[in-house]
Parts: sequence; structure tokens; C-alpha cells
Amino acid sequence: MQGKHTSVWVLLAGLTLGCGPSDVAPAPLCGKAPARCRVLSLANLFDRVIQHSARMRAISEDLHWEFERHHAPSGNSIGRVSRNCHTSNFLTPNGKETAQRMAHEELTRVILKLLAAWRDPLWHFHQITANHSSDQALDMVQELGKGVQKVAEKMQTLGLLSNSVGEASWMEDLLGRENGEWRLMKEHELLYCFRRDSDKIQNYLKILKCRIVPEHSC
Repeated sequence: MQGKHTSVWVLLAGLTLGCGPSDVAPAPLCGKAPARCRVLSLANLFDRVIQHSARMRAISEDLHWEFERHHAPSGNSIGRVSRNCHTSNFLTPNGKETAQRMAHEELTRVILKLLAAWRDPLWHFHQITANHSSDQALDMVQELGKGVQKVAEKMQTLGLLSNSVGEASWMEDLLGRENGEWRLMKEHELLYCFRRDSDKIQNYLKILKCRIVPEHSC
């Protein structure tokens, strides 16, 4: 599947700055030509992380489908999981209406927490399989976490977040308090859960954007 998805660097390049007409040139070019750069609006930042989350979701679906195609016993489906996902105990909103009622800070933290919870499982899965898509998925999770931080920082600058939701909380979840339940899961269960959570993350980002900048294609 190599080549099917655009590289993470190109996708997230210029997340805080737009450079030139295409807005996809690497950030260092902006440093050399500041006159050609512009600070991205909150709506633009949301668009970028939502596009990135869509690509992450597509990779999660590809990983799950590829594993089923190569490892499912004849006549069986391994899509169903026998245990809860390791993120099932997270307090995530139950349905779109619940998510829409959550405070900006809470919904942003939920997104970051879900992303943080996939760092170690995806790293472990990649070490076992040496699969190119699993490596891309891990990079996307980490880069999307950074992108959501940028969105949160912009929201704070505009007075839309009253509490700090930034790098400190992301790193705290990423590096500390590891939930080791994923180690008990089978590979197909892990991939099913990653696909499920990727879908959640994309939907939560869309809801957050529509609540904050509803005039932009909601």
C-alpha cells in the first residue's frame, strides 16, 4: 500500500503557517521567505486536522481490511472483537448530541486522550509486522496530536478556551499513565479498535469545528 497515502510531512507541513500559493511547502521555507507566509485562521487549522484525521481513518480501514484478507480463516470474519477496546473506559461522548453539549476543553481533551492512547499499541504493532501502513498510522497519530494542540493554542489566543489544553497535557497522556490493556488484545481486535477510534476522532473534530466556526461548511 506504499504510495497510497500522502506523506505525513507534506500533510502537516505549514500547520501554523501558510507558504505561497499551495500552502503545503515545508515550514522551513517560510522562515526563509516570511513575506510569502501568512498565519492560518482557526477555520484553516480545523480544515487541516480534519483532512489529516480522514487520512488516518482511511489507513485504519486499510490496515483492518488487509489483516482480515490475509489472516481470516476461510469462511470466518475476524471483524468482531471478543473484548472491549483499551479505550472503552474513556469518558467519550455517547452520540453526536452529547458531543455537541460538551465544553470545548472537554471535547479537545477527549480527542487528545484518544490519540495518546494509540501511540504505544501502534508502535508495538509495527514492530511485530514491519508494515508500512502501520508506520504511517503511528506517524499520523503523533502528528495529528500536534496539530490538535495548534488548534487548541489558536482557540486560547482567541479566547475560546478558558483552560490550558496544550502540549503539557498531551505529553502527560502520551508518556505517562500507560493503559496496558491493549497488550491483552489480539491483533485483529487492536485494528478494529483503531478503526473505531479513528472514526470517533474525525467526528469529534468536525463537531468541534462546527460549534466554533459554524459559518465554514458545516
